[in-house]
Amino acid sequence: MAELPTGAVMAKPSLVSRLKMWGHGHQDDAKRSLRDLLATPFNSLLTFLVIGVALALPTTLHVALKNGQQVAGSFEGSSQITLYLKDNTSAAAGETLAKRLQGDDEIASATYQSREQSLAEFKSLSGFGDALDYLDENPLPAVIIVQPAMSIKEPAQVELLLSRLNVMAEVQEAQLDLAWLRRLHALMQVGERVATALGLLLGLAVVLIIGNTIRLAIQNRRAEIEVIKLVGATDAFIRRPFLYSGLWYGLFGGVIAWLLVSFALWWLDDPVNQLAGLYQSQYRMIGLSFSEVLKVVAFATVLGLGGSWLSVTRHLREIEPR
Repeated sequence: MAELPTGAVMAKPSLVSRLKMWGHGHQDDAKRSLRDLLATPFNSLLTFLVIGVALALPTTLHVALKNGQQVAGSFEGSSQITLYLKDNTSAAAGETLAKRLQGDDEIASATYQSREQSLAEFKSLSGFGDALDYLDENPLPAVIIVQPAMSIKEPAQVELLLSRLNVMAEVQEAQLDLAWLRRLHALMQVGERVATALGLLLGLAVVLIIGNTIRLAIQNRRAEIEVIKLVGATDAFIRRPFLYSGLWYGLFGGVIAWLLVSFALWWLDDPVNQLAGLYQSQYRMIGLSFSEVLKVVAFATVLGLGGSWLSVTRHLREIEPR
């Protein structure tokens, strides 16, 4: 008769069982770290607010730049190109040229204006209508008003379009004041650089804030960490609850940043609408889109994880059982 095995038998857990254990471990650590934060609501709320304010500043600047670009885009008349046609260009040829330009992908609209219409416009705007009646002939040329397409925003793109229109056979001169466009583009670039630099600096501040908060939490649990290290706990096991604490700090800080920016926009909405109404403008402020809100919250969460990981990795090395 065969002998039966005696003693304990080691059974290797399956991959599915190990994944379930891993998932349950992370779930328990996430819940426990959240309970620890809620156990001290006042201190946690202060940390959330500091993170939220730090992230709200560059986010508000980003929203201000978006609204500035919207205002700049509404000044379509300032980016119009005026084509002065040659004197020997007939009205039919001018209208044909306008229709041909209308089909250009880089041109949103092209409007032909005859010599008579140019003279009538000049009389109404200049205030010299009576003096112009003494002229023997109309000195003003026919023109075509060209509005570039929305895709043509950079000064270099506008200059290329202007050069292309200037060499057309029917055109005497193509004119556009690019100074305002260059200034506006430069201001937008400066604003974007400032927003990026401010975001990086305040992001570093968030990492330092969360890192210091996690450091204090580690020091408060120093004795507990020494004990669980004595029984064989790994640094990864000890680190995990603190990483989730950093995640919660970043997540809630990002949500507060979004709420602060939304409140600022709501607070400014009525005065801005009243100011736009005084200028007969339909301008409306725009806020963060859904994808931008997700980016802000995700960025804050990553900062929280990064700050907690740096802090806990450094300070765990200093804690060894005695």
